Amino acid sequence: MTRKSAIMFLAASTVGLFISLTSVQAGEAIEGTAKADKLEQCVEPTPVMRRNHFEFIKHQRDLTVRQGIRGSKHSLSGCVDCHARKDASGKAVPVNAEGQFCAGCHDYAAVNLDCFSCHRTIPGEK
Repeated sequence: MTRKSAIMFLAASTVGLFISLTSVQAGEAIEGTAKADKLEQCVEPTPVMRRNHFEFIKHQRDLTVRQGIRGSKHSLSGCVDCHARKDASGKAVPVNAEGQFCAGCHDYAAVNLDCFSCHRTIPGEK
């Protein structure tokens, strides 16, 4: 490889890297694409959800697992259906992916997020 072709290769690689870092990557969520982005509040007022969402989810878990009651307004699947965003290709991005809704808040609060070791992270197909 000549010196000139090596410089051209390096320049092209640098430009390609810059473009890939500044554009939306596949799998990266786009702000405003979740149902929740268009709502004034969640199923409860925002301050209530911030403080008590885990209690709501835990209570719903007990109702579902122990009594078979599904579909309340505090269901985990409802959270995922509303808070999952979409990427540039229109596919749902998992709510627990780095920088996404659940992961972002739980990282900020330094709380372990283990719901999704069993549960879906993207909305179910209709």
